[in-house]
Amino acid sequence: MAEDRQDRRYPPNLQGVLQLAVEAGSAAEEPAPLEPMSEERKTWLRDALAEVGKGQMDEVEQMKRCLAVLRQEGANKGEQEAEEERDEDYEDERESALEILSELCENLDNARDLMTLGGLELCLSQYLCHPQSGLRWRAAELIASCAQNMPQVQVYLLSIGALPKLLQLTDSDSNTTVRVKALYAVSCLVREQEAGLQAFLSHDGFSVLMRGMQSGNEKVRTKSAFLLLNLLTSHAEQKDTVLSMGMVQQLVAVLRTPHSPFHEHVLGALCCLVEECPQGLKDCRNPALNLEELLRQRSRELRGKEESQEELDFCERLRVACFRGQQSDENGMDR
Repeated sequence: MAEDRQDRRYPPNLQGVLQLAVEAGSAAEEPAPLEPMSEERKTWLRDALAEVGKGQMDEVEQMKRCLAVLRQEGANKGEQEAEEERDEDYEDERESALEILSELCENLDNARDLMTLGGLELCLSQYLCHPQSGLRWRAAELIASCAQNMPQVQVYLLSIGALPKLLQLTDSDSNTTVRVKALYAVSCLVREQEAGLQAFLSHDGFSVLMRGMQSGNEKVRTKSAFLLLNLLTSHAEQKDTVLSMGMVQQLVAVLRTPHSPFHEHVLGALCCLVEECPQGLKDCRNPALNLEELLRQRSRELRGKEESQEELDFCERLRVACFRGQQSDENGMDR
């Protein structure tokens, strides 16, 4: 038995520890007799536990190295030609640094650490409006990764003015990927975040979403419509705000464009605007919109298509809410 213990080999890393635990758990039903822990085993166990704690420390070091690469952007600025050469030399490296940070900051602790290290302020001040679109969209993606499900980081980003810049990129950037990533970051800052919603309202965010739904890019249209639906669902008190902008008329105009899957979210938003909202109903019933006939036609087109069932449900729900009662009233008046 002593020889067996001496010949035993211990796993070299954490993965080996887990495997050893699984094997031990599936061994014989009778528990093995307790044995004194040898010095070799104590050393191995101590090292294995240290490796667990080292993982988080290693990630912080990775973030520091990435930030060192990104900070080269603002260091030693000389003549314009030399700066342009540096941009070409370091662009790939900086893109990789932003990608690594985005992946690391899906961990909430890392997102908080990056904020403490000054990484978010650096991202906002130097990269969100960078001339290179590849750096702009990766910066927006990093902000989204840090902000999602992290109120402390959301409040910090709002305090340093991230939202207006993100809305501007969403609204007018020349690169489609930048617009999509910026809109995702906006969503992470305003959904379930009251301070973010107020900042969104103060910067006319609903108008940005409306223009997004009129965009020529499918992803921008889809994400804009989805965020509008989400905000109206979560914040019914904002119905009057969007109705005063003529939102019903604009949403119906969007529905008259060639059919697209994002129309499901547009119909969902219209359903929100008519529920317990007399002004929304009045707007939808405006004869100039001819919405009832549009809904009938769309329902006929969608019927029998399993992938369009939710859109069909919204169509029927909106038609019933707006026009079924109205038809009864009109019939009563005729009698």
